Amino acid sequence: MIMKNTVILLGLLILMPLSAAAQAKKPTLMVVPANSWCSEHGFMQKYSFQGTTTEVPDYESALNKDIDLVNVITKIGELMADRQFPLKDLSQTIKSLRQNEVEDEMLTSSSSGAMIAESPIDRLYKRAKADIILELAWKVNKVGPKKSVTYVLRGLDAYTNKQVAAAQGTGAPSIAAELPVLLEEAVLENMDNFIAQLQSHFTDLLTNGREVSIGVRIFDNGSGLTFEEEFDDKELTDVIEEWMSSNTVNHRFSLADATETMMNFEQVRIPLYREDGRAMDTRNFVGELRKYLKSSVGITSKIVTKGLGRADLILGEK
Repeated sequence: MIMKNTVILLGLLILMPLSAAAQAKKPTLMVVPANSWCSEHGFMQKYSFQGTTTEVPDYESALNKDIDLVNVITKIGELMADRQFPLKDLSQTIKSLRQNEVEDEMLTSSSSGAMIAESPIDRLYKRAKADIILELAWKVNKVGPKKSVTYVLRGLDAYTNKQVAAAQGTGAPSIAAELPVLLEEAVLENMDNFIAQLQSHFTDLLTNGREVSIGVRIFDNGSGLTFEEEFDDKELTDVIEEWMSSNTVNHRFSLADATETMMNFEQVRIPLYREDGRAMDTRNFVGELRKYLKSSVGITSKIVTKGLGRADLILGEK
């Protein structure tokens, strides 16, 4: 009887880590064509803001005009789904974005007329709410009647654009195989290692929080407010720093720069999820700071997003 109970106990101990792993949260992913692929195939659009013009990928045009892209994204999606990783569909995300674009463009400051400062790509990633962007580029090689595929697959943190996973390689040559099959054969060899890198990064996010940047500024409206102004014997700088320390994960943040009229916070680790279980993003986090300053020291402020991983809080008006 003792022997039997011991065997049962050992079995339970072995199964516990497997059960925990099965229940572990996985990152949300979205597959997009790499900038290099879009540029090579002529799918770029110009984006202008504050006098600066840059080129960004035109995913919508690429999806509408290149069937190979649709097939390749679908195949990568199948491979990831087979490994129980949730995916956001690029095409459906773009459609959702279009439905909300007019409303977003009409959001301005009621006082200063300031507009939301986000690029088309930032708005897309924000709508997708993906943790990691899978950026894919490929090239078809031809040697006589045989074809092979060389690919590069990168996992990018959607908030910092830092590379967190990578895989590359060339598949075996084939005469009859179609592009999605050639790509699958090339990718499969490195897929398990790639998945492990993605999960390792997401585990770090769960443990240490998501990394973002936050700026705090003051409207030049003649109010005379500065970060040196005192509230209950504390300078405004100290009030904000104490809030950041209390609300970041493991008190992790860095005050990179501070003057009488500005504060720049970098490497700010915000929780991945809010208390109600919904995803936390940079705007949500800064929104909590805005509410705190309003209730504790009576300062009105406005949030201006500058990409998925950056937001500024402008003090003095809304």
